[in-house]
Amino acid sequence: RRLLAQAKDIQQGLMPDEAPGIEGLDIAGRSIYCDQTGGDYYDYFEKHTADGRRVVVVVGDVSDHGLPSALLMTSARAFLRESSKRRGSVSAVVGSVNRQLTRDVQTSGRFMTLFYAEIDRGARVIRWVRAGHDPGFLYDPASGQIEEMGGRGGLPLGVFEEAGYEECSRQLDAGQVIAIGTDGIWEARNADGRMFGKQALQSMLREHRDRPAVEILTVILDALRRFVFPLEIQDDATLVIVKMEG
Repeated sequence: RRLLAQAKDIQQGLMPDEAPGIEGLDIAGRSIYCDQTGGDYYDYFEKHTADGRRVVVVVGDVSDHGLPSALLMTSARAFLRESSKRRGSVSAVVGSVNRQLTRDVQTSGRFMTLFYAEIDRGARVIRWVRAGHDPGFLYDPASGQIEEMGGRGGLPLGVFEEAGYEECSRQLDAGQVIAIGTDGIWEARNADGRMFGKQALQSMLREHRDRPAVEILTVILDALRRFVFPLEIQDDATLVIVKMEG
């Protein structure tokens, strides 16, 4: 128990505790683990490129949960941070991480889904890749609609070394809110067997769109806890909220 508690502290310390200091971006993230350690992963950090500063936003979900998944998550984090420093597209970054991870896990049967995005604040553009991960959601105040950030995506990391990944992009405008999560949120079930669902998340995203990112995040995760009570969360649940400010 003592060693698991130490592992939990180390893993939580790998998660960012504050957003990159880039004007016009408000970011918050959090993971809830069903065990002391888990396989869910989120990250956001700044990278410098030849054409300016970008913010990398990542959400991942390792198959299963617990200590083995936590170990794989820490390896993936290291690969992602290293690969993102190199020149190249977001699809090239994810492809590089997949090759490295596949070599490590090919005998274990484990894999990891990933949503990897880079936000160019100056150009107001987001580029992303989905490696077997659910789409993100984008609320647009101009239309009042929520759209899925989908695209063809690709295989989860660790399945096939030479897997290819499709890059998607779109313009961003002030007031838009992005939510990227793991299926531990919308697939969570209460005592009656009902799922929390994506619609509940989208409704809260729309309703609380004017609040800071950390408050939107807290509202959604608190609602999830109330929904499953008196049960415990049965799967790791992670959410990142990104707000485009003026």
